Amino acid sequence: MPKFKSKNKKSKKQAEKETSTLSLKEQLAQKRKAAQARKELVSLLTTAIFGSILVGILLFFVGGIKVAVPGVLGIFVISLSYKYPRQALYAFIIYVPIGGTVTYYLGNSPILQLAKDAFYVPALIGLWQTCRKQGLPLIIPQGIKTPLYIVLGCSLLTLLFVNGGQQFNPPPVGLLEKVEQEIPLGMGILGLKVFLGYVPLIGCAYYLIRDKRDFLFLSRLQIALILFCCGLGFIQYMLLVTGVCQGTRGLEGDALFRATLEARCYFGGALVYSPEEGVIRLPGTFVAPWQWAWFLIAGTFFSFATGFTDPSPIWRLAGLGSLAAVFINAVISGQRIALALVPICFGILLLLTGQIGNLKRFIPIGIGLALILGIAMVTNPDVVQQRTESFTGRWEASPPQDFIVQQFEENWKNVDGPLGSGLGRATNSARVMGKTKLVETYYPKVLYEVGILGVLAFLGLVTSLTIISFKTYRSIKNRNFRSYGAALWVFILFISYNTYYYPLDVDPVAVYYWFFAGVLFKLPELEKQDIEDANPDKKNKRKRLKTI
Repeated sequence: MPKFKSKNKKSKKQAEKETSTLSLKEQLAQKRKAAQARKELVSLLTTAIFGSILVGILLFFVGGIKVAVPGVLGIFVISLSYKYPRQALYAFIIYVPIGGTVTYYLGNSPILQLAKDAFYVPALIGLWQTCRKQGLPLIIPQGIKTPLYIVLGCSLLTLLFVNGGQQFNPPPVGLLEKVEQEIPLGMGILGLKVFLGYVPLIGCAYYLIRDKRDFLFLSRLQIALILFCCGLGFIQYMLLVTGVCQGTRGLEGDALFRATLEARCYFGGALVYSPEEGVIRLPGTFVAPWQWAWFLIAGTFFSFATGFTDPSPIWRLAGLGSLAAVFINAVISGQRIALALVPICFGILLLLTGQIGNLKRFIPIGIGLALILGIAMVTNPDVVQQRTESFTGRWEASPPQDFIVQQFEENWKNVDGPLGSGLGRATNSARVMGKTKLVETYYPKVLYEVGILGVLAFLGLVTSLTIISFKTYRSIKNRNFRSYGAALWVFILFISYNTYYYPLDVDPVAVYYWFFAGVLFKLPELEKQDIEDANPDKKNKRKRLKTI
């Protein structure tokens, strides 16, 4: 694992003192460097603006304003993201939970569904180039390198032989059947991107965090995003309850139970709101209700970690507030999976991180959370009763374990061979390239796409990641870092073997799983920096990544 250390951030007085001790030649060199940086920025902005406008004009004549606007924004963002990868990665993390809302405000263009990658991909390329120059590995930790290469090898075999075979040797079509216009190789490439495209986020997060201040900024940024999105989710609910938004009220038949964009209420995408039928499925700030549910589930881990470990009492209270907001939205969103898993995940975190024994912090947080939730339940007893009845009714009608077993059995029988039926064949976002199959659980979906070999290889990858994550957090001595790392390890453990729905395929968990694994692997380095700062005479020189 590479070791590097960033420059310590200095106060204004220290900076002025150091500047005053510089020679005239050194001061002039600093001014020239600053002027050169400004010149490069102006040049980049000028080129990006003119280039994006030119592309936008061409796209306008091809696809109209709905294609032109995302195209212009995309070119501009890609240019800046490549030049400033740190800022791009922060923008990427900010965009993930609000992307669904932005997409529909800007016209629901298919290009906007991939908008977040305009931040991620250029930043990744810039990071890769810097790592090559400095001899640093992009794949972190080194223990996942072999399992990752095995998964990638299996996936490429599927892409080459299965998707390639479908491309150049399509199956025969009956006399009266319509010929499907498909691009199986394009589907496979898109499916591979969804399957493994965010694994490099581990390295991105590792190099993004230079010191403890960066770590605290990132963890607090995540809390701010959770509070912001949960606030919008609550407003969305109130707009529907008060009748400002109609939802799916008054519709007939299946339309009462189907999420639709026509019922959209200011934020996010498709929703169902038919209170007369007791059916509510809210999307929050995301495209679909399922994504909102998994954002709330993931938010439980991050809120818990900050609520118990942040050194600032204010931010610990903010963590408590975000945790309460997650609980409230899990109830009002109508998502049964969130209603079930948010409290379960909270209980698991208390046990596995050992915070239940930390009475000094647990009791105030526990009392505060119980008080907030108690008030919410007393003031809205009908809502709580409806959600509870909906959850128990669904469980009795279709137990999740039976559904998962049925999905495994069905896809085991229908998969084309040991290499699967083709990458992207069960990926919703790849349907623009050809016919896809709806598989509603993750590992059966992986089985259908890359076969039994791919499933075993991917299980090997996530198992390696989980084991190394456990060893990493257990190696940390600092209490706060250790507790935060424990919460992230529980998150990684939970998502690694979860097969209900497919959170590793869609936002936000497809991003958070890999990104926060990188945060966890950085914690031992931050602990060493803390020790060195406390003992300046024992400092060792470390390699530093200069451009991130």
